[in-house]
Amino acid sequence: MTVTETSSATIESGYTSDEMMAIAAARTLRDNARCFVGIGLPSTAANLARTTHAPGLVLVYESGTLGSKPDRLPASIGDGVLAETADAVISVPEVFNYWLQPGRIDVGFLGAAQIDKFGNINTTVIGGDYADPAVRLPGAGGAPEIAASCGEVFVVVRQSRRAFVDRVDFITSLGHGRGNGERRALGLHGAGPTLVITDLGVLRPDERGELILTAVHPGITVDQVREATGWDLRVSPDLETTEPPTAAELSTLRALKAAS
Repeated sequence: MTVTETSSATIESGYTSDEMMAIAAARTLRDNARCFVGIGLPSTAANLARTTHAPGLVLVYESGTLGSKPDRLPASIGDGVLAETADAVISVPEVFNYWLQPGRIDVGFLGAAQIDKFGNINTTVIGGDYADPAVRLPGAGGAPEIAASCGEVFVVVRQSRRAFVDRVDFITSLGHGRGNGERRALGLHGAGPTLVITDLGVLRPDERGELILTAVHPGITVDQVREATGWDLRVSPDLETTEPPTAAELSTLRALKAAS
């Protein structure tokens, strides 16, 4: 079985690699943090965190919902369950001008179509040039502001050579630029991507801003992760193995998905 085939396959221990990824990502969110949530995998992880170990986690969605507490996974930022369960619903400009840009959001939780070794994210175009790409993606949304202004950014994305590239085709959301303090030179006050969680393991930036492998999920080897990475991936000397999902985490995650 190839690395890409394992992304949705059930492994021997009774959970899928996607479930391991969502649970590992959820564990990174602390209680009472303010989290700006992207839809899809980030939303799955954030809602799992809120319904397990972090009941005070404040979920903020781009549509203007503050403190949403959905009992199922929302289909989009416009899903009515977000407004129905929110502490407050405000305008989109207020979300960005009052909450995000002044640094009032602790964690931005994003996905990616492409991500490079310095944590730059592409959700705009792949291949060719901007005017005539091979693939045109959904675009930026609020992700560039999230990447620029949140206290730190967590990225959750399935790992493959197509997604993990040496250099993204287009920088939609700035990570660490070309490294070596480029974010600071540009005047961005957020720390940028501090954590990337995949279906194979966990990556963190080094002092230069380059992503290195710091943990593998159970049953995954370093060679598998390197095969799924489009640059010469370095490995932490203190490489860890992620704790497998607990029964409670799995049952909660599956209940959220089943209700959607």
